[in-house]
Amino acid sequence: MSKNFEKVKRFYDAKLWPLSWVVNAVDKWITAAEYQEITGKEYEKE
Repeated sequence: MSKNFEKVKRFYDAKLWPLSWVVNAVDKWITAAEYQEITGKEYEKE
């Protein structure tokens, strides 16, 4: 698990971060698999 996974999940679940911010965190703070775990959506690179 990435160092910042819990932080990103907590912020997203509390609606402090929009989905776009979680997308931006992939590769910087979390993995694509963690993105899917947090959001329930498959990560698609832009």
